[in-house]
Amino acid sequence: MDENRGDEIRGTAGGTASVPLSVLDLVTVGQGRTATQALGTSVDIATLAERRGFHRFWVAEHHSMPGVASSSPAVILAHLAARTERIRLGSGGVMLPNHAPLVIAEQFGTLEAMAPGRIDLGLGRAPGTDGATAAALRRTDRLNEGADDFPQQLAELTRFLDDDFPDGHPYARIHAVPGPVQATSPGGVQSPARPPIWLLGSSGFSARLAGVLGLPFAFAHHFSAQNTVPALDLYRESFKPSAVLDAPYALIGVSALAADEEREARRQVLSGALSMVRLRTGRPGLVPTPEEAEAYTFSPMERDFVDGWLTNIVHGTADEVRSGLDDLAKRTGADELMITANAHGADARLRSYELIADAYGLPDLG
Repeated sequence: MDENRGDEIRGTAGGTASVPLSVLDLVTVGQGRTATQALGTSVDIATLAERRGFHRFWVAEHHSMPGVASSSPAVILAHLAARTERIRLGSGGVMLPNHAPLVIAEQFGTLEAMAPGRIDLGLGRAPGTDGATAAALRRTDRLNEGADDFPQQLAELTRFLDDDFPDGHPYARIHAVPGPVQATSPGGVQSPARPPIWLLGSSGFSARLAGVLGLPFAFAHHFSAQNTVPALDLYRESFKPSAVLDAPYALIGVSALAADEEREARRQVLSGALSMVRLRTGRPGLVPTPEEAEAYTFSPMERDFVDGWLTNIVHGTADEVRSGLDDLAKRTGADELMITANAHGADARLRSYELIADAYGLPDLG
């Protein structure tokens, strides 16, 4: 096994946490706020996460959603790389069917050159949007094409990143730059390192594939909680040691929000729940304010959805959130927790991460 690659993947728990804690950001845009302000908040959260010793900071890829400004992960990560120094940065994830593998290899090779040893490449097989938008992104109406071809696309992307297409392959003379080819060119001193690949999923397909390939796996517990344990079990059962990992390593995305008072935490997560109601009923928009969410009259069907949705969000005071996260880590056996805070404003999200860090005694690294 390549120990260096494994070290890039595994995190170290800080403070009193039983597993490493990380952050997932969707660059959410609340009512009355601009995308510029939302991106500024993402920078603030990333720098806070670095200062407080969170292990990694990932951004997602979504499209055609007014309340989510994370349509271009590579661009956002370049912005964050220039404003951080230590924390790992990555995609949670890039939706591989939306892009040519060579383009992703070039983008993340560039990011690796900008922030050596700090970049993760998380990949998903879903489009991260609705079918019509997926067709516009891919310039095809064969919407199942990308998902069905995911293993082939993944293999192609991996070869571009490693620059190891076999002789006679149509792409053997094509090189992703920046990349390993620069180290093998006459006089080349470019580092051959490349970002580790993670597979993301919310069902069993990517769990099994990650296991068979010996790759790290990230599961979207924050929107598919009922599938978490079965998917992680499948990943571990399918796992085969590889040059990347000698044992399974799985993180889960967790919705969590801490506030100084339990009632305030409830107010904040309710705005995110209303946003999800609107998204699931074909009315996507900006994240509503807590005041609007409190005044909103939910239909019986919407109320049932919200009650179920909030059940899977760890929220309350810092101690309550710590207890909920600890229970989740124990119940799932996850090797790492990646926390996402979906709320309307910047202050609530920043305060939440600070409170969680305090609850676990994470050091303030300044």
